Amino acid sequence: MISNTCKYAIRAVTYLAMHEEQGKRIGIREIAGDLDIPSPFLGKILQNLAKQKMLKSNKGPNGGFSLARNSEEISLLDIVEIIDGLDFFHECLIGISVCERAPEHQEICPFHKVADPLRADLYKMYKDTKIGKLAKDFNTNGINLI
Repeated sequence: MISNTCKYAIRAVTYLAMHEEQGKRIGIREIAGDLDIPSPFLGKILQNLAKQKMLKSNKGPNGGFSLARNSEEISLLDIVEIIDGLDFFHECLIGISVCERAPEHQEICPFHKVADPLRADLYKMYKDTKIGKLAKDFNTNGINLI
């Protein structure tokens, strides 16, 4: 469904939301260490999110990452779209070329008949699930993101 890269991105953005304080930036080593994600790999992910204006990135001794948007406004779908794209929600699951060349064929494709309603529900869940709410729930329940 979603790539490991996307899972890491969701965990990292949620982590930043869980540690959100006025103006506080968190260094890549701290995030990577706390989430048990390789630092160079996580750095590329976070730079991509910063490039897309989801995160702020500051260099230097007091540098690090912070959210660029209110965590209550960031949905899981926002992250999925940046990292993996939205093709999963539209393309034929098994890559039948007739479905991709002629969308009207999707109506008769047995895979689309089964998958499209499920993908629509999944899309809605990703869109409606906000990082701020996840962060609050994790903090309230004492759940660690590792």
